[in-house]
Amino acid sequence: MYLILAGGTGSIKLVRGFDNANIISNVGDNIWLYGLYICPDIDTIMYGLADILDKNRGWGIKNDTFNFMKQLRYYGIDTWFSIGDKDLATHILRSEMIREGKRLSEITDILRRRLSIGRRILPATDDRVETYIESNNGIMHLQEFWVKHKGMLDVKNVFYKGIDDAKASDYVLDLIANAERIVIAPANPISSINPIISIKDIRKALIDARDKCIAVSPIIGTSAISGPAAKYMQALGYDVSIYGIADLYSSITSSLVIDKSDEKYSNIISTKFDIDVYITDIVMRNNEDERRLADFIKNIK
Repeated sequence: MYLILAGGTGSIKLVRGFDNANIISNVGDNIWLYGLYICPDIDTIMYGLADILDKNRGWGIKNDTFNFMKQLRYYGIDTWFSIGDKDLATHILRSEMIREGKRLSEITDILRRRLSIGRRILPATDDRVETYIESNNGIMHLQEFWVKHKGMLDVKNVFYKGIDDAKASDYVLDLIANAERIVIAPANPISSINPIISIKDIRKALIDARDKCIAVSPIIGTSAISGPAAKYMQALGYDVSIYGIADLYSSITSSLVIDKSDEKYSNIISTKFDIDVYITDIVMRNNEDERRLADFIKNIK
């Protein structure tokens, strides 16, 4: 069984390409808002696998309405973070189960089974970890930076509140130890993957499993395939290139899949970081591309 470390929008395309992979999901973008516990990356993976994801937006449920948000605005609430009416049901149910004392991994398993998803989707931790951005406008939650301010602010630092005390469940660690292959999806490396691999016991398990770990670059040339990865990488001192990706992942992965346009960098990556480099078209434009890239990864020995 394959295991994929995943964010949300940047990961679901590759996750769909695999028909039998379990998923460890980022929790760093989770947020309490409107009295609800919202887990954007977990929900994007769930909705994508249940074939109800709004692919145009990249989040939420397709054909949703937004009457809930309209009513909140009527009450004078700042609705910078949108939740669809169908999507709202997920957050209400999750929040109620949290108040009942259930763990996030238990709740996620209940939700994915009710959505008839056969694969396991595991939060990286049941502990509260949240990604914060230090910007020229102060320190704020990742969602406030990216959604409310549309990622337009300068980024000085990125940090993960609660990361030092966070622990993975024994089941997550067992999945890492027993996976046939571990794939790091082409998600934002700083806001989607780093909150997973910075959890101490997960990082140790991944270092031990380095030889079976494959990362797919989220960078082509000097640009992120999507999202604000470049700003985050620069803030943490990483080069915005496949060189920076190799630097970030070198202790936990032995293989890196890069785009064919970056082939000229393969030798230096291999020599500098002791990483085997594999070259293909990594852009996933449709379902066929998703399956093609997944098949390419499966053929890496």
